[in-house]
Amino acid sequence: MKRFTTTDAKQIDLVDYLESLGHYPDPRMSHNQEYWYLSPLPGRNENTPSFKVDRRKGLWYDHGIGKGGSIIDLCMLYHSCGIPEALTRLQDFLSFHRNPLQNLPHSGNVPLPDKEKKIQVLSTGPIVSPALITYLGQRKISLGIAREYCREVQYELNNRKYYAIGFPNNAGGYELRNAHFKGSTAPKSVSFLNNRAEEISVFEGFFDFLTYAVIQKTEITNTNILVLNSLAFLEKARLVIEQHASIYLYLDRDNAGQKCTAQLIKENSKYKDRSLLYYGYADLNEWLTRQSLSSHKQPLEKSEPEEIARAVQKRSLGLGR
Repeated sequence: MKRFTTTDAKQIDLVDYLESLGHYPDPRMSHNQEYWYLSPLPGRNENTPSFKVDRRKGLWYDHGIGKGGSIIDLCMLYHSCGIPEALTRLQDFLSFHRNPLQNLPHSGNVPLPDKEKKIQVLSTGPIVSPALITYLGQRKISLGIAREYCREVQYELNNRKYYAIGFPNNAGGYELRNAHFKGSTAPKSVSFLNNRAEEISVFEGFFDFLTYAVIQKTEITNTNILVLNSLAFLEKARLVIEQHASIYLYLDRDNAGQKCTAQLIKENSKYKDRSLLYYGYADLNEWLTRQSLSSHKQPLEKSEPEEIARAVQKRSLGLGR
């Protein structure tokens, strides 16, 4: 098989790729193959688009942080990864979405279609696909938990049909995941589960929430749940979040998530950092997937600080308060 190169990756249409991640341009500001977005980069929160894509040249620039580059640079920043992982992600995108440029020679002057392609939901139902059930197993999420909170969504993109695990948001859209795709349908928003509790648990992505449900092993009724589906929604959600007496943060342990957690704790004492429970891992689900099926009650990696290990042992990894 021919090795996938940076040249191959740069033939991918930036607008189509951003759409697959759930980001769409502002139609009022986009014209002549220049597209403006609210920045899709982690940790960026803005009300006026400052992220520009030059579709003809295959380049982007985020005026808010003064950075730009190719689709490879975008993928690396978006997923907090290096070049090898970025190339793998972009190759998967090509494999599953048949980008119209994949067989064309790379050129900054290649004309691209003006029509915006949207993810169209065709149908939803209970999760029954063997491929999706296998994927859930790889992420250590039980089918029962997944069926309680998610749907199997069949959708169309670029005139091709696909299916994914769909997690509904409060605006009627879905976060979509399968083994090779991460995206969302419009409109994109947060997902709030109201159990009429005095406390709230906040997650960055829905697989971390599903992981929480798996570890709890009982129906989640003692806490309200907010899945941000993007850190960009955090600021807008704070009015709802801060109505609660206690706020537990299960954000990613990357730079954006940790910076956000530290700032919230500094501003309001109701916020509590629960990411120490998966110290040494990118997020809660990564911690779970690294454990054996019978070791949920074992402490995390020995390399973590002793006080964290003791705290985890005390809670028996049941995420107790």
